[in-house]
Amino acid sequence: MNTVRPKSAPIKKSKLSRTFHKVISLRAATKIASNNGICKLKPNTKATKEEHDIEKMEDLKAKNRAVMEALLAKLFAGITSIKAAYAELQMAQNPYNNEAIQVADQAVVDELKAISEMKRSFLKKELDLSPQVTLMLAEIQEQQGLMKTYEITIKKLELEAQRKAFSLSELQSELEELLATNRGIEYKLKSSGPLSIFDNLRLSKLTPTHFAQFHQQTVRSIRSFVKLMIKEMESASWDLDTAIKFIEPEAEFTKQSHRCFAFESFFSKTMLEGFTNPNFGLPSTHKTQHYFDQFNNLKQANPKSFISQNQTALFSKFTRAKYLQLVHAKMECSLFGNLNQRKLINSGEVPDTPFFEAFVEMSMRVWLLHCLAFSFGQQVSIFQVNKNRRFSEVFMESVTVNDSDTEFSVSFTVVPGFTIGKMLFQSLVYLSPVSSSLRRIYS
Repeated sequence: MNTVRPKSAPIKKSKLSRTFHKVISLRAATKIASNNGICKLKPNTKATKEEHDIEKMEDLKAKNRAVMEALLAKLFAGITSIKAAYAELQMAQNPYNNEAIQVADQAVVDELKAISEMKRSFLKKELDLSPQVTLMLAEIQEQQGLMKTYEITIKKLELEAQRKAFSLSELQSELEELLATNRGIEYKLKSSGPLSIFDNLRLSKLTPTHFAQFHQQTVRSIRSFVKLMIKEMESASWDLDTAIKFIEPEAEFTKQSHRCFAFESFFSKTMLEGFTNPNFGLPSTHKTQHYFDQFNNLKQANPKSFISQNQTALFSKFTRAKYLQLVHAKMECSLFGNLNQRKLINSGEVPDTPFFEAFVEMSMRVWLLHCLAFSFGQQVSIFQVNKNRRFSEVFMESVTVNDSDTEFSVSFTVVPGFTIGKMLFQSLVYLSPVSSSLRRIYS
């Protein structure tokens, strides 16, 4: 069998390659002996005088055509160079570069002078150029002009990309500020429970129901701030599972959404630390009436404004101390990229941020709960439930809805419980199903 060779694919020629072929063709077409351009007849030619004249005219036409092609190529190359220089001139104006402007301006002037001189020589029929050389030089000049134009275009695109990236960064910052503001507003809407039920409340009418109601609002306030903190942590690309393992190493959650209770446990325990001491251990002693009066006065105040205007007040000191304890410096730097809020708080000032405003709102609820507890004039204590304790409806309340047919034990305490004298207020716990080994112990 004969092997059929596939036809070779046509090779695309570059513009410079086509120019080389054109130059070779022109060289062949205009190959005239150097006797004033007159072609010598071959010794044994039988051409007549008319044929000789026709051949001379054809050669002359070919030479003139070659000259015109070279002239046009040179003209177009000059125009390309002017376009490149003009583009460079525009580029140098923004940002302003005086030296580059002068160089580009001079390049435009030089090219215009060259074209003007070429025009003058053409009109006076004083063109003195070699078609082959001129064509090659024109092609090189045009390619250089195109390359310069492309380089300038690339620079323009890069600058435009940088400007858009900067604009995007600004818009991103604005979006983050708006989101932070919205989170603060959302927190306020969720946490600011109705305090109207405590209007006109007198010390003599104070009952455990009042404390239980305010306790629910305080827990709701802590929970809302925890959700805000989790959003900030997610925005800062925190590994929440690792953080939870640090808080509650052995906790297992039946739902992914239940992870927030581990953070709520950490926040509530930190905020309630020192709760059993008058004024959270701050150096001051007061009577029962003072705590109740403070509750009535502060419950209607704007927390942020109060701290700004009363920097030495016990509540202001409490808020600053709890913020520095709860929001670690590394955490603050990770969430916000700086320690500006911490610096302001250390200096006694109030940061003007939705995050701190939400924190102050939560802090106010905890402080008011403390004032209300000490208004009873009885011993105040808090308690937590140990892990794996059997669930008891007397001392505990579950933060989730569980199947009544399943036996549960305590996984961890979310919010400590309270005792005021003989009054008991349940702790909030997160439950997990009782394991077979614990079931044997309980039985």
